Amino acid sequence: MDPVRGTVAFGSALFGWAFTLTRFAKIYAEKFKVDFDKMMKKLWGDNYYDQKGKKWKTEDMADDETQLKRCFVQFIMEPIIRLCRNIMDNNRDAVFKMLGHLEINLKTDEKELVGKPLFKLVFQKWINAADALLEMIVMKLPSPAVAQNYRAAYLYEGPIDDPCGQAIKKCD
Repeated sequence: MDPVRGTVAFGSALFGWAFTLTRFAKIYAEKFKVDFDKMMKKLWGDNYYDQKGKKWKTEDMADDETQLKRCFVQFIMEPIIRLCRNIMDNNRDAVFKMLGHLEINLKTDEKELVGKPLFKLVFQKWINAADALLEMIVMKLPSPAVAQNYRAAYLYEGPIDDPCGQAIKKCD
């Protein structure tokens, strides 16, 4: 399991939201005009971005000697926490400003929600757990034809070399 390979999701099953690095890497790769694979690596581990110096670093000290935050914290966790806190503190102006930047539109009755119901709705629209799970299934699990080849012996109790065993193995 490795977040850089897209095999790890972060989130909350209770509130129905989750994300992989892939989601944020797509956004930031476009913003910074960086290759997607490079951005995936930059968003995890000991990678830092010096905003004042406009450069990526592998040490946590900026050119002006200030402490830098890991890219995962700076570009992923802080926006998530900021939106969560603004929702829970009922800071509606900040919430709706952030929703505008995220291109999340709420219906009139949804705009009246506060606290946890609003949090759950917004996060499910923004970083829906089903999307993260589906992405991981599609991108990381082997196709049935490939998987059956090595799973057949576990699935079939008879001899794997008989016609039924071979049909299962070939996904036929």
